[in-house]
Amino acid sequence: MRSGRHFLQIPGPTNTPERVQRAMHRAVIDHRGPGFAELGAGVLEGLKAVFRTEHRVVIYPASGTGAWEAALVNTLAPGDRVLMYETGQFATLWKNMAAKLGFDPVFMQGDWRSGANAEAIGAQLRTDKTHAIKAVCVVHNDTATGVTSDIAAVRRAMDEAGHPALLLVDTISSLGSIDFRMDEWGVDVTVAGSQKGLMLPPGLSFNAISPKAMAAAEAGGDRRSYWDWRDMAGPNDKGFFPYTPATTLLYGLREALDMLAEEGLENVFARHARHAEATRRAVAGWELEVLCRNPAEYSNSLTAVMMPGEKGADALRRIVLDGFDMSLGTGLNKVADKVFRIGHLGDFNDLMLMGTLSGVEMGLRRADVAYKSGGAQVAMDYLADNPLQET
Repeated sequence: MRSGRHFLQIPGPTNTPERVQRAMHRAVIDHRGPGFAELGAGVLEGLKAVFRTEHRVVIYPASGTGAWEAALVNTLAPGDRVLMYETGQFATLWKNMAAKLGFDPVFMQGDWRSGANAEAIGAQLRTDKTHAIKAVCVVHNDTATGVTSDIAAVRRAMDEAGHPALLLVDTISSLGSIDFRMDEWGVDVTVAGSQKGLMLPPGLSFNAISPKAMAAAEAGGDRRSYWDWRDMAGPNDKGFFPYTPATTLLYGLREALDMLAEEGLENVFARHARHAEATRRAVAGWELEVLCRNPAEYSNSLTAVMMPGEKGADALRRIVLDGFDMSLGTGLNKVADKVFRIGHLGDFNDLMLMGTLSGVEMGLRRADVAYKSGGAQVAMDYLADNPLQET
């Protein structure tokens, strides 16, 4: 029998704070009654501040995969071409979904160590003289690789190319953790999930929708039902949903939005950036390598660490789990067994980070990995010398 708590340091689902857990520990109410209307309207409005949009946000009882599908089926018709950029496993899965749904994905090849190349996207769009490409899909922060793409640069490239395609962005592992500005950056559909920066259990997914994207949905066909934004619009305007909502998760969402507002989004982003920097300094102190090549694209939600030599990352993860009751993220697809991922997002503080990094360093030692000791101390020195300056 283990004592103490389990350290869940995967990059999502993240730790659910006690405030959110207590908020969800309530009886379910009538989802057609006035009490629910207040709850529903409140969270739908409150989410706009996190997405940084003035436009409509919809909530589905689903994982982020559901919100991917909703973004595609509401804006595209079968056979439509969609430009997608390979930044890692989740960009790849979104592309696979587009193909299964009958769309025509053009998948721009990446190296799994870099973000979306805005210049290359712009060049591709300039060759599309007939505007056959109806949407550009980019993952803001690919959870498999710890790489963050410059969405503002992608929008500039689209505008400079004079192309009318919609911009669809996955923020599943960045919303509420890394600066994202839907309206300012000209994003048409934002995809998100509940289980990462929003600090909730899995079970809710979101689309934030620009007027241009909503117009595309209104003009589109009817090959959608559960995901149809049009069915959502009327009930949502009154605080309701067209089908049974996940009431207890909405209680938790209301509390999580309050917590983000109390801390202030700029402070939330600064906290994540500081913990990410401390983690990367620890990795450098161990003389290991971060998967992301470009420092400008480093993720503030997670760090993917490359294993040296022939040592497998999965063996290290097992040693850390068995020895210290801590879960680290696995490598996926092209980087399977080659990297381990340290999640440092959501409800997280300095002592939690130091526990995490100490567990990693002890695991490296037990696994007989070629590393230099003292990385955790490097991170601790950075945190001690650079306290968070809240605004």
